Amino acid sequence: MQETTVFEPAREELELAAVLAALSDPIRLELVRALHDAGEASCGSIVTHIPKSTRSHHLKVLREAGVTKTRLEGTERIVRLRYDCLQARFPGLLDAVLGATSMQP
Repeated sequence: MQETTVFEPAREELELAAVLAALSDPIRLELVRALHDAGEASCGSIVTHIPKSTRSHHLKVLREAGVTKTRLEGTERIVRLRYDCLQARFPGLLDAVLGATSMQP
């Protein structure tokens, strides 16, 4: 049987330092903004101007920090933000980050 999810920390295991570190990179911020705007998307359709290996690395960092959730659908990985989990653990953090990214040129 094929696994339909990949590792991500439980909500109570989310650490502020790990989340902030994951959000400290401009490419990851761009991915977070794109996921926020899209709701969810396949890995290959998010921020397509960067190489696939770079995008995969940054998505892994976001997932392992608990910022995103990834599910497998056939051969595709569908990614979305873990907005509710982040809001419960760190109220207002993601809204502040998203607000700051929308103000950048």
